[in-house]
Amino acid sequence: MREVAIVTDSTSDITPALAESLGVAVVPLSLAFGEEVFEDGVLTQQEFFDRMKAAPALPTTSQPSVGAFAEMYGRQLETAKNVVSVHISSALSGTIESATEAARQFGDRVHIFDTRNLAWGEALQVIEAARAASAGAGVSGVLAAAERARERVRMIVGIDKLDNLARGGRIGTVSAFLGSMLNLKVLFTVNSSGSFEPVAKVRGAQTAIDHTMSWVAEQMGDRRRGTFAVMHALSAEKAAVLAELIRARFDVAELFVVEAGPVIATHTGTGWGVAVLPAD
Repeated sequence: MREVAIVTDSTSDITPALAESLGVAVVPLSLAFGEEVFEDGVLTQQEFFDRMKAAPALPTTSQPSVGAFAEMYGRQLETAKNVVSVHISSALSGTIESATEAARQFGDRVHIFDTRNLAWGEALQVIEAARAASAGAGVSGVLAAAERARERVRMIVGIDKLDNLARGGRIGTVSAFLGSMLNLKVLFTVNSSGSFEPVAKVRGAQTAIDHTMSWVAEQMGDRRRGTFAVMHALSAEKAAVLAELIRARFDVAELFVVEAGPVIATHTGTGWGVAVLPAD
């Protein structure tokens, strides 16, 4: 029997193949176009954007139910002594509330961890927790690995327009960039409290990429080695450029290039992002 099983939610956008290889169980959020409901990850990115473009209103997204988490925890506890459940920032989603409520049904065998991040800012923490669990760490060791990653992970996201973020109500302090700024590329990060925070507004794709790389270099400081993830929503070309620039500039331990899932893309629209985990 395993000491610790790792569970996350689909906003981490961890790929199914990677989740399987790490032994990570994923509880999906869902999105709805009117009465039609899809689990996160069922639609391809292109299918999702085609549907969103044709829909009269933005799709709505929903956190997993308490029952969905309870079912997953029960299944994992058949082969593990404990569960560490690693999730999207509580400041951005109610997902962790459902997870916490479900965890109460299992006494002290399920432990909830708030990454204070999302997408691959979340996934990099999931990976560190999963690798600690695979190495035989107990609950305290797995949580410590996740905490160390949380302290170091940084993420920047660039979006082509603020429309979806504003309409979805997740914009927070980024609202200062609205109004006449909608035609600009907007860069934002997730702060230490797990909320969105504006970084810059720039004109033009190349300037946005240059600013993204400058920000990444600032987060790396005097460290050259790190793990990186480049995310994109219908922005594969930008992602490829960013990946090439990262490889040229840094000593890359690992580099993941991934598509943003539909739940994340509902709120961001098209764009790109880079998550950074400097070497410990």
